[in-house]
Amino acid sequence: MKYMLMMFGSSEGMGESASPEWIREMIGFMKSLDEDLTQRGEMVFNAGLADGSTAKTVRVDGGLPVVTDGPFAEAKESLIGFWILDVESEERVVEIAGSIAKYSGQVEVRRTADAPPEF
Repeated sequence: MKYMLMMFGSSEGMGESASPEWIREMIGFMKSLDEDLTQRGEMVFNAGLADGSTAKTVRVDGGLPVVTDGPFAEAKESLIGFWILDVESEERVVEIAGSIAKYSGQVEVRRTADAPPEF
């Protein structure tokens, strides 16, 4: 079963509130996790994202695209990284998400869809 794990946060905010030691520990954990998931054959794809302050949001207004800065004006945290995993069970993906949540506070887990819903 394929799942997407999404980690939310703010690189900018973390740099202001977390100690350099904690940040190094978190980066070391993430590298180790990625290596383990790859060795186990569970990693499909993953990426860290630039801070949300560099994001653009595109909406349609009057039939034309309108670009604004940031993911959402009211959000302090945004998607900061993600993993696409192919695991044997929901229990396994929850186990992995729990280890990531130690550093991010929470992780959204969502099963990938094979196709869009039929209407």
